[in-house]
Amino acid sequence: MATRSSTRAADSPRTPSPRADPLTREVVELIGEVVGRYHEEYEEAAAGHALTGAQARVLGLLFLEPMPMRRIAQKLKCEPSNITGIVDRLEARGLVERRPDPADRRVKLAAPTAEGAEVARGLRDSLNFAREPLAELTHEERLALRDLLRRMLGGSGSQGESEGVGEGA
Repeated sequence: MATRSSTRAADSPRTPSPRADPLTREVVELIGEVVGRYHEEYEEAAAGHALTGAQARVLGLLFLEPMPMRRIAQKLKCEPSNITGIVDRLEARGLVERRPDPADRRVKLAAPTAEGAEVARGLRDSLNFAREPLAELTHEERLALRDLLRRMLGGSGSQGESEGVGEGA
């Protein structure tokens, strides 16, 4: 008599895994194409400001809020020593400054200068790839897409207080 696991193992060659499913493959390819186009446009926008893509991403994060280098590294999934070098170069250009964290003066926060904030805003404004196709979707479609992406990333689908984000924009 076959056990449940041996039955599954015997059936697995006949049952395609979700990765082998043609629809899943197409979705993965489309996501890859979207990410590729976004990165390509981001690199072009960065170059327009004489920045590398990595410098532009760090500046964009800091535009949202000042943060310690370790947190920048976590968000960008890279080594803190890489971020230190990037912040050094941004600081040398006058786009970023280091300042003490008001909550813990032993910690230094990287923060955009006024010029850095202006460059970050210009970078964000020049990224049309994602904005233009999203504008063609209804508000409800954008909410559904956002919720699906959050779910794929392990977050909860719908988040009540942010339902109306972007409404009327």
